Amino acid sequence: MNTSPVNPEADRPHRPDPAGGCPHAANARLLARGAVAPVILPGEVRGMAVLGHDALKEFLAHPDVAKSARHFTALRAGEIPDGWPLKTFATVQGMTTADGADHRRLRSLMGKAFTARRVEELRPFVQELAFLLLDGLEAAATDDGTADLRAHFALPLPMGVICELLGVDEAHHDRLHHLSSRLVATDIGPAEVMAANRETAETLSAVVAAKAADPGDDLTSAMIAAREEDGDLFSPQELIGTLMLTVVAGHETTLNLITNAVRALCTHRDQLDLVLSGAASWADVVEETLRWDSPVSYFPFRYPTRDLTLDGTVIPRGTPVLAGYSAAGRDTKAHGPDAARFDITRTGRSRHLSLGHGAHYCMGALLARLEATTALEQLFTRFPALDLAVAEAELPRHRSFVGNSVRKLPVRLRG
Repeated sequence: MNTSPVNPEADRPHRPDPAGGCPHAANARLLARGAVAPVILPGEVRGMAVLGHDALKEFLAHPDVAKSARHFTALRAGEIPDGWPLKTFATVQGMTTADGADHRRLRSLMGKAFTARRVEELRPFVQELAFLLLDGLEAAATDDGTADLRAHFALPLPMGVICELLGVDEAHHDRLHHLSSRLVATDIGPAEVMAANRETAETLSAVVAAKAADPGDDLTSAMIAAREEDGDLFSPQELIGTLMLTVVAGHETTLNLITNAVRALCTHRDQLDLVLSGAASWADVVEETLRWDSPVSYFPFRYPTRDLTLDGTVIPRGTPVLAGYSAAGRDTKAHGPDAARFDITRTGRSRHLSLGHGAHYCMGALLARLEATTALEQLFTRFPALDLAVAEAELPRHRSFVGNSVRKLPVRLRG
């Protein structure tokens, strides 16, 4: 007779907190149960999350896993209402919701803006912008030398870079960031969701109209020209959807990456000393931050096109599946028993998946790495004693289980 104690939590689906919070404790509990977990999303929508590194790597590149919402069973059945906080991730028309030939078609033109050569050409712009923003950060500091690094540096740097690529006027930057934060929020109501989607589409439509009237040497103008030359390349909806996804992904994830890296270095001064002494590099910091505290926690959605068994768990066809990047980054089976330790000298472990894997691998990975390494090097070169102005536990978290970071980062510039 089995006398093992019954754990009522063991088989209960996980409910990602719509209000966000630090994901790592819950991730550890879930990983102890297995690499794949049932979840209940806002609105009592049932889904799954893939958490283990090896399982996630297999899932992201699996030929029987799709991105198009036409495979989302509950959505096709009319069970997902307008205003559902995650519906935009499923239904926006663009690269992240396309498969096969459609995905290749939409990615082909965008890829030209993110080649290694084009990213390297952006290096002087990124360096100059970082320098100017650090001047602004110092000017924003209060009498005791504290300032919000996220608001004055970590945010405007990637937003400025992606908008430079897209040709978006600076007048739109603040509004687009506010709308982006609404689009990735998981704790807002239907009216706010629909308003954010509507206003984002209106704002980007205005950008497109301005570029159509006065084209420039930017990605938006190039997409408009491609659409006009070959109407099958981008539909109007795909053009707006692609811009929306590029703005959101192009700054929110890098914003979180820079923020998380600064937090990690401030709370692990020995690791910062390694870089400042030349024993490790800023690139090492970026890669370990991507693994240890992924900018994205649970990314929606992928859908099995048939019942799929992954690490012994069946994921039914048409189930919305979250990619659990923050959990995979601390999976001890892949990264060793010390996976929860921030160690920029880490070698001989599995590479992280925080920038994706397979056909949908992050197109902006090279650019994000350039921005983050530039930001960290300039920041700590100018302010080597920079430290958190409040305890780590007091930092307000994202109101989302999609993004993984904090909303403010008050620092003392000179320790």
